[in-house]
Amino acid sequence: MTTVAVTGSSGKLGRAVVSDLVEHGYDVVALDRAPSPRTDVVSSVVDLTDFGQAVEALSGIDDRHDGVDALVHLAAVPAPGLLPNAATFANNATASYNVYTAALRAGVRKVVWASSETVLGLPFDTPPPYVPVDEEYPPAPTTTYSLVKTLEEELARQLCRWHPDLSMTGLRFSNVMYPEDYAAFPGYDADPAVRRWNLWGYIDARDGAQAVRLGLEHTAPGADVFIVANADTVMSRPNAELLAAEFPGVPLAREVGPNETLLSIDKARRVLGFSPQHSWRDEVGA
Repeated sequence: MTTVAVTGSSGKLGRAVVSDLVEHGYDVVALDRAPSPRTDVVSSVVDLTDFGQAVEALSGIDDRHDGVDALVHLAAVPAPGLLPNAATFANNATASYNVYTAALRAGVRKVVWASSETVLGLPFDTPPPYVPVDEEYPPAPTTTYSLVKTLEEELARQLCRWHPDLSMTGLRFSNVMYPEDYAAFPGYDADPAVRRWNLWGYIDARDGAQAVRLGLEHTAPGADVFIVANADTVMSRPNAELLAAEFPGVPLAREVGPNETLLSIDKARRVLGFSPQHSWRDEVGA
């Protein structure tokens, strides 16, 4: 897999993914509604809600490229509430169906896509069944955005049933952060409720990009999903204190370290070899 199409290539995570893939020797075809500022990748402006554009984008565009070996699908309305619910559903569901179907027509049999931590039940107004949360309990979407992410996971399972040689890896990314975002983190300690909505989790964009690359290297057929977060929380306050304040009575599935992530990355570590290399603590000296 030397040529990889990356949809949503100009987005917050997409930019880091493109950089990481280029650094590791991949040829990248950057696909987005916004042009890529990079000159070392093939870039095309594409509306993936248009099926014809999706087909051409993955099969080949004139002299830009003549096909791709794998697909990384990150393009989406990136969060709840940015658009009216029906518009979020129409964009995200349609784009995912179109790009997967276009990829299959183009002979692509390896897909990595951005699922979301939101399928775990965020913002946890109903407490999680246990912590650390993991991939073992059913999705519990609470917004139209997370509903589409849940449906995309089922879509992947059914497409892999139809195509037994297809490998689809879904990454349930936590809240994507860049180093410049970390200056705000020490302020979260004043009120643990501010970040309770995702169990105080985050993912450094560079580590998110690592997970994407490892997902491309994971070629086992079928569909599988993985939580992708950093190894620590956004808080300096210890987990025992945070959980007692915000989630009293929620059982611990296993012991956790004082600042260990409560979004379990055990499966991603075990199966993909995911190993987060960055922490906000390194950037602000916490």
